[in-house]
Amino acid sequence: MSREFKNPVTKYFWEYGLITVSIWIMVVGVYFFKFPNHFAFGGVTGFSTVVSAVTRMSAGDFTFAANMVLLLVGFVFVGRQFGVKTVYASILMSVSLSALEKVYPMSGPLTSEPVLELIFAIFLPAVGSAILFNIGASSGGTDIIALILKRYTSVNIGTALFLADMFAVICSFFIFGPSVGLFSSLGLMAKSLMVDGVIENINLCKCFNIVCDDPMPICDYIINKLNRSATVYEAQGAFTHHKKTVVMTTMKRGQAVQLRNYVRNVEPTAFMMVTNSSEIIGKGFLNN
Repeated sequence: MSREFKNPVTKYFWEYGLITVSIWIMVVGVYFFKFPNHFAFGGVTGFSTVVSAVTRMSAGDFTFAANMVLLLVGFVFVGRQFGVKTVYASILMSVSLSALEKVYPMSGPLTSEPVLELIFAIFLPAVGSAILFNIGASSGGTDIIALILKRYTSVNIGTALFLADMFAVICSFFIFGPSVGLFSSLGLMAKSLMVDGVIENINLCKCFNIVCDDPMPICDYIINKLNRSATVYEAQGAFTHHKKTVVMTTMKRGQAVQLRNYVRNVEPTAFMMVTNSSEIIGKGFLNN
C-alpha cells in the first residue's frame, strides 16, 4: 500500500483518499453490522452500543461526542505530535456515523444471522484500521488514550486498551444478555488478530534468491522492466564446486509473478528461492 510520489500534492491526495475510503469501510461495518446487533467491542464504538442502551443518546451521537472530547484531550496532552491524519479520520468517522443515523436509520439488524453479521462487524473495521495504520494514521478514539498513556505513564498500553474493551464487553452481558455478550467477547478476541493479518497481507512482498550462471539478463529485467534493484554476489556449489551467482531482490506480488516467469524462460536451470515478507524497510517500500 506504500507508494513513493515525487509530487507532494499527489502524495497528499493519495493518502487522504486512502484515509477517506478506509474510514467509510469502517463506518459500514460499525453502523450496519455492529450497532444494530449491540456488539460491544472495539474502542469508542464498542462503548457507544452500551451507552445508547442506557441513555437517550444514540450510538452515533455518543461516538461523535466521545471522539470530539478525546481529540480535545489529545491536543491538550499530546500537542503537535497529535497527527493531522488522525484528526481528519476521527472527525470523518464521527460525522459519517451521525449522518447515516439521519439518512438511513436502522431499527434492527440487516439479517437474522448474527454470526454472519459478527464476521462483517469484525472484518470491515479491521480492514479500514489496517489501511490507516499502514499509512501512519488511526481513527482516533481509544488510540488517543494510548498516545497519552505512552507519553505520561509506564502502563502497558496494549493491556490498558484491552481492559477498557473488556469492560464494555462485560457490560454487554448485563445489558443485552449472554448471547450478545458472548458474541462481543468473540469479536474482541478476533479483532486484533484480524487487524494484524490484514496489515501483513497489505504489505506482503516476495523475496527472491536466484542462483544462476548468467545474472546479466535477469538483473537487466529487474532494473529496466520491473523498476526494482537487486544485490548480486558470488557463490559456489557445494557438490560441483562450480562458481555461481546469486541475485537477491524483493518486489510486490504482481511483479514477482513476472520475474518468476522470466527467469524460467531465460535460464530454466536457475534455482529460485521465493519467500514472503510483510515488512521491507527501504527505498520503494516502507520508509525508514
